[in-house]
Amino acid sequence: MRSGFTADDVADQSGRRFLITGANAGIGFEAARVLAARGAHVVLACRDAARAEAAMERIRADVPGAELSFLSLDLADLDQVKAAAQAALAGPRIDGLIDNAGVMIPPRTLTKQGFELQFGVNHLGHFAFVGLVHPHVEDRIVITASLAHKSGAMDYSDLDASRSYHPWQRYQMSKLANLLHMVELDRRLGAAGRRAQAIGCHPGVALTELTRHLPFPLRSMTPLATPFFNSAAQGAWPTLQAATGAHVQGGDYLGPQGLGEVTGRSGPARATRAGRDAKLARELWERSVDLTGVDPGI
Repeated sequence: MRSGFTADDVADQSGRRFLITGANAGIGFEAARVLAARGAHVVLACRDAARAEAAMERIRADVPGAELSFLSLDLADLDQVKAAAQAALAGPRIDGLIDNAGVMIPPRTLTKQGFELQFGVNHLGHFAFVGLVHPHVEDRIVITASLAHKSGAMDYSDLDASRSYHPWQRYQMSKLANLLHMVELDRRLGAAGRRAQAIGCHPGVALTELTRHLPFPLRSMTPLATPFFNSAAQGAWPTLQAATGAHVQGGDYLGPQGLGEVTGRSGPARATRAGRDAKLARELWERSVDLTGVDPGI
C-alpha cells in the first residue's frame, strides 16, 4: 500500500474557489490545473496578464470548461499589492489562498519600495496581501516555504542589500520568513476564533522556472539531474495536500517524503527549531507590519 499524498488524492472541489499567486508557471500552474480539473474556480494572481492568459488557455486545453479568472498582482510593489487585495475583497469569498509566487537567487534587485527582491516578494508582498485578504478566506491559507529555510537566519540590518548581497543567503532568509509567517498567522487566526487556518508546505527540489538564475554550469546540468528531482507537477503535491487534504490541521508543514525531503509523495515535513520559534515569528510579524504598513488586525 502506498503512503503519501499525490494529485490523485485531491477530492472533488466543485463549488470551491482558490486564489493562487504566481499560478502562470511551475508549481502554481500545476496546482491550478489540478484544482480546476477537480471542479474548483481558480483565480490566477499574477504579475503578467499575457502569461496568465496563456496559462489559462493551457489549462482549458487540458480541462475543458475550467472555471478560471485572472487577478493582477505584482508582489514587488506594495501599492499594487494593496490594489489587488481590494479587487480580491470585492469578489466572491475564497476557500483557499495559496501563496506560491517567488523568486530565487536573482541579481541584486529592489522592489518598488526599496527592499531586496527576494525578501520583498517572497515574504513582504505575501504578508501584505494575506494581511489584507485573510478576512475573505473561509478555509485555508497555504504558505510555501522551502528546504532552504533550514540554512536561513533573520537579519533586518540591511534590507536593501546595499552593504552586501549573497543571493542564496537572502533566499534562505526569505524562506525562513515564509515558515515563521505561517506559524504566527495560524496562531493569531486560532486566537481570534477564526475557522481559517494557515498551513505551510515545500516542494522539495523541483525543476521549475525558479532555476533560471542558477549559474550557467548548474543550469546546463539540469537535464542530467531531472530523474533525481521532482517535476513541477510532483512538486505541487504538498501544495495540493495543504490546500485540500482531509486530515490537514492549522500549523502543519508538508513536503515530499523521499530521502532528505527532496522528492516523493507529500506528507509531514520537518521544520528547523528556528522555523518554529514563536519569538522569532512574533518579531517578524511586528517588523512586517512596520515595513509594509499593513496591519492584519489579528
